[in-house]
Amino acid sequence: MKRFIIHTDGGARGNPGPAGIGVLIEDQDGNTILEHSRYLGETTNNQAEYQAVIDALEQAKERGAEELEFKLDSELVVRQLNGDYRVKDQELAKLFLKVWNLRNSFRKVTFAHIRREQNKRADRLANEAMDRAS
Repeated sequence: MKRFIIHTDGGARGNPGPAGIGVLIEDQDGNTILEHSRYLGETTNNQAEYQAVIDALEQAKERGAEELEFKLDSELVVRQLNGDYRVKDQELAKLFLKVWNLRNSFRKVTFAHIRREQNKRADRLANEAMDRAS
């Protein structure tokens, strides 16, 4: 069974502002499968966080993963994806629905909140994406 550990991060400079995402996918032994970053254009921090999760789900699906363990430093997004908070913002609701539909492609998907210090590689990738727009 293919199980991936995924760190994602998204950010916007200005909120809304120039935004980027970072995705780090590792196998269960800690080997790097993928480092991915992408510039999004103008958007909010929370929209970028969701887009990072969407990109990660698509990448994991392409690689035949069955179980995913997400680690994010956005407590809001984790709580929304785990059903602890309602998604009130219309734009975030659209992204939430996309995540919900994509997660059905996997046997198991979990979302855990981690401290920012534990998410440095994904944060670096997101900042590199934002830097490319400058």
